[in-house]
Amino acid sequence: MSSQSGAGGRWIRALISLLVILVAFGAAWFIPPRLGLDLSGGTQIVLETQDGPDGTPANSENTDMVIEVLRQRIDSLGVAEANMSRSGENRIIVELPGVQDPAEAAEIIGQTAQLTIHPVLGTGQGGQGIQPQGDFANAPQDSGDEARAPADAEDGEGEESSGDGSTEGESEMTQEELEELLGGMGGDPTAGQGQPAENPDDVVMTLPDSTGTYLQLGEAAIQGDHIAGATARLDSATGASWVVDVNFRGEGRDEWEQLTAEAACNDIGDPRRRVAIVLDNEIISAPELNNSYICDAGSREGVTTITNTEFTSETANELAVLIEGGSLPLPVTEVQRQTVGPTLGAAAIEASAVAALLGIAFTALYITLVYRLVGLLASVALAFYTLIAYGALVAIGATLTLPGLAGFVLAIGMAIDANVLIFERAREEFQRQQQVYDANRASGMREGDDEDAKGAAARRRRRRAIPPSLEKAFVEGGRKAWSAVLDTNITTLIAAALLFFFASGTVQGFGVTLSIGTLASMVSALVIARVLVEWAVRRAIVRKHPAISGLDRIGAVRTWLTTKNPDVMKYRRIALAVAGVIVATSVAAPFVREANLGVEFTGGRVLEYEITGDQQLSVDAAREVVAGLDFPGSDTAVVQESGDGDLSVRTGDISDADAASVQDALDEATGGVELVSDELIGPSMGDELRNRALIALGAALALQLIYLAWRFRWSFGLSTMLSLAFNITLVIGLFIWLGKPIDGVFLAAILSVIGFTVNDTVVVFDRVRDEWARDEKSPFPEIANRAVLNTVPRTVNTSVGALIILGFLTFLGGSSLQDFSIAMLVGLITGVFSTVFVAVPLAVFFQKWDRTPAPHVIKERKAKQRNAAKAAREMDDGAVV
Repeated sequence: MSSQSGAGGRWIRALISLLVILVAFGAAWFIPPRLGLDLSGGTQIVLETQDGPDGTPANSENTDMVIEVLRQRIDSLGVAEANMSRSGENRIIVELPGVQDPAEAAEIIGQTAQLTIHPVLGTGQGGQGIQPQGDFANAPQDSGDEARAPADAEDGEGEESSGDGSTEGESEMTQEELEELLGGMGGDPTAGQGQPAENPDDVVMTLPDSTGTYLQLGEAAIQGDHIAGATARLDSATGASWVVDVNFRGEGRDEWEQLTAEAACNDIGDPRRRVAIVLDNEIISAPELNNSYICDAGSREGVTTITNTEFTSETANELAVLIEGGSLPLPVTEVQRQTVGPTLGAAAIEASAVAALLGIAFTALYITLVYRLVGLLASVALAFYTLIAYGALVAIGATLTLPGLAGFVLAIGMAIDANVLIFERAREEFQRQQQVYDANRASGMREGDDEDAKGAAARRRRRRAIPPSLEKAFVEGGRKAWSAVLDTNITTLIAAALLFFFASGTVQGFGVTLSIGTLASMVSALVIARVLVEWAVRRAIVRKHPAISGLDRIGAVRTWLTTKNPDVMKYRRIALAVAGVIVATSVAAPFVREANLGVEFTGGRVLEYEITGDQQLSVDAAREVVAGLDFPGSDTAVVQESGDGDLSVRTGDISDADAASVQDALDEATGGVELVSDELIGPSMGDELRNRALIALGAALALQLIYLAWRFRWSFGLSTMLSLAFNITLVIGLFIWLGKPIDGVFLAAILSVIGFTVNDTVVVFDRVRDEWARDEKSPFPEIANRAVLNTVPRTVNTSVGALIILGFLTFLGGSSLQDFSIAMLVGLITGVFSTVFVAVPLAVFFQKWDRTPAPHVIKERKAKQRNAAKAAREMDDGAVV
């Protein structure tokens, strides 16, 4: 009803709408989007910190310290716009935009780089106190190394001789031989040479130098945190070899002086005259002090130079980066790696943008055809919704990933749902007003106008027949639809929250996008669309010709349903029997056909290649090529077609060298292939993702049940959960039968299906509650049947909007979005049928045991409470005793 306060409310809503739109426009215009690596191209590495060997716990505080060290290393590598963040207690997500060959970066980032300098106490046999190597301990191998002060490099004075026992022309030990020695599997080529430590208790570790001589090392004399920095440079003496200068700081300078002073007290040739520089339990240099050093008078320069005949510019700089960045407080393990080529990301953005534009256009066209003027205004609000959702995403700095982009596009179809609910209720209210007006006119009342309805005199309203008002119908329709709008959005937010808290990576980004989209849709439908519609229905031409608005009459489909009144619930037993057969078929799927679980759940590596050569290669031929390679699991690798002629190779947890061999073999067979994506997930990560997916699904069902039981009745909540279980089982079973991948994106689709299915069920049960409150005499199956028929138009119109978006995603979204869209299409269609033929029939069945008071009883009870409170206020004269 229009009043001054109503006008004030309209102005407030209009100002809020304008403010929100301006802020969203500013954010969208001035803040660039933060694209995930699956859209921008690059590499993402997920590291997991482990408890340190000294007992340092891998908690959030120490993991943050690891991140700071990694940031220094990445800055030293020169990677632009690199991003690092902690996920949970001990996970680190490293994003390296533009890095297409991540093996080298992963090696440098992941090395613990525990650099220490030890005194050499003697020589010994292999296996004496050898500590296992940490993860990524791939330090450059050296031969003929020496350390000297940089100031002495030019004139050669004060050089420390190479005491590793290496001679020019001597063959270097291979990595396999070194690993054999470290494992204690082979003999020591220098066994029996030299002399052991005088006090074996002082030996903390025994490690081989570059020649295989095992050196017994004492406690670390200098720790890595006492090193100020390191730089790689060409040796000024030779002009050809590379060296690494190491500078000490603070106590490190004194410790270096003391260490060299004590070592110089031993004779030339004595192993105790050497010092060992150890990186991640590997000796990278063990020089012997030359005769220029005097006992008890060590080096006071506070600097030393590591030389190595095997140093190249690349290996010397890598070592300098590790030393400069400092040692990691905790060892780390790589659990996931994903590399996406820039062309794949650009194609995904283009495809999703086209799908979004076409989806908005066709959804707006459909809604306009169904609801005419108010449908057109809802489409305008839908465009503002898109602006608000995008502005909110960039404003909070959310990373827009491929599944997140799909969620953003999909939420466009969901945004129209609230408007459809309000419009259908407004149509009902306008029809009710029309019927009252016709009855009053038939009884002989004089015709009034809408201004008569604004007066305060009830007598005037009783004597005049007030014509129906579009504005009052719209406001009342919004009031009646509010509970359904609230419940559907809350259930969607519950699903989105589960994605955020229980999922990870790109699927977690989908949850963020879905949450923002849901909130933005409420602003669009309840504020912006209301401002536009209220302004339109107050125009004189619309009031004179209400048919323009689209709210003047019930739709043709709904009119036919209410007139014919088909008894859908008569077939509820048959429907439940058919549902049981479908469930049995879906449950049998994993026993008949092996589920194609994605690499996220099983662990392993997925390599996708684009064939750029002239020779075509079938999937079977590519499978034979991969099977002929010599790496573990090559004969069981899964080779499939991906996208438009691309190849996808799925293997176990293979090394980078094995992955390179796959590309080389395919390149030779086709004349050229290009790696477009590379995803590596460790077994522990796969187990965790699978477990978290199950937790997310279980938590979704539990939270939905609790909420619906609280909002409605326990029978309604239980029926909804069983309907959800039916729908989820059907979609999963269908994907297993079809051999489609069940991966992280599929999980996002399933949880979205949960949101859609619950939305449909909530709308129907909300209508059941409303019908039951007004009709306490009809049998419950008849009330439920009437509610189903009354909500069919809303279900159809909302579903068509989502189907339009999903259809464009399926055909235009590319291979990366097709499986997501197919799962959503199946879930959306079956969700509508499961609501009508599973949820409602089950509610009719469970109603026999549900003793919760009926809605009309609760309504009467609340009315009595209000009347009692009103009577108490009237009896109170306000006197104070």
